[in-house]
Amino acid sequence: MRKEIAVVGGGLMGHGIALVLALGGHGVRITDTSAETLARVPGLMAAALGTLREAGAVGDDWTPERLAGAVRVSPDLAATVDGADLVIEAITENPEAKRTLFAALDRLLPADAVIASNTSYLDVFPLIPEARQGRALVMHWYTPPYIVDLVDVVPGPATDPAVIEEARQLILGLGQVPIVLKRFIPGYVANRIQSAISAEIYHLLDEGIATPREIDDAMIHGLALRIPVLGHLAKADFTGIELLRHALANASYSPPEPRTRSESLDALSAEGRTGVMAGRGFFDWGGRDPAELFADRDRRLLALKRAMREVGRMEGA
Repeated sequence: MRKEIAVVGGGLMGHGIALVLALGGHGVRITDTSAETLARVPGLMAAALGTLREAGAVGDDWTPERLAGAVRVSPDLAATVDGADLVIEAITENPEAKRTLFAALDRLLPADAVIASNTSYLDVFPLIPEARQGRALVMHWYTPPYIVDLVDVVPGPATDPAVIEEARQLILGLGQVPIVLKRFIPGYVANRIQSAISAEIYHLLDEGIATPREIDDAMIHGLALRIPVLGHLAKADFTGIELLRHALANASYSPPEPRTRSESLDALSAEGRTGVMAGRGFFDWGGRDPAELFADRDRRLLALKRAMREVGRMEGA
């Protein structure tokens, strides 16, 4: 069923979520407090749409003109959320900024409106007014949301189960993959696993055991080849449960001590090597325009996604 959906926050995630919702046939409005950020939204969505069309992921009938008509960009919060069935908060991970926004939404929205947060790690439920708790939830997408299909759906302590099911059905209708958690936990599933991987990688880097290129080669040619087909636990079945039990019993792996900083990250930051937007991070990106790099990444992800669909995953009984 078509919904009117407002996205508050037009940055890295917000414009991508708006694009996904528009492609799913919903009426979409988007706003941001930064005029500069909001001005970039139409171009960012059009560029992403162009990449999707080039890959055959959307039909040629999705022209930039059609997209511009499907997503209304406005600097005014009240106008953006007026008449919206669902409001998705996608602003900065700052508790006070979110608290202020939720208070404003409480004043502007009717009682039956649903408020969803795209937060990654912050427990937003204590920041949402009490009267809104029954119709508040987390809907968390991954970058880039128009390619990565996973969406976390997370209830708060008082969320109506019907609201969760409605959100799950909305995501399925977008052609994406919802997982419904029983309760909020920072990072949900994928980000928590990624955090554990990152902790080990920073340990390997800081101890000088492997280079960034070697680590990424191990990820790509070792882990990544098997994960799309098997996941992790199905792979464990192929390895054999008894072998895994013996490995645990023999303490063949000792995780690194928890850390709140990495010497490798600190050194890169001090040199201004802050990632693709700066032209250099762990790797030198050759002076290429970040927009070109993002488009290149998206084309490769889309090609991999097509191949994964053709291969399919192995399912247990």
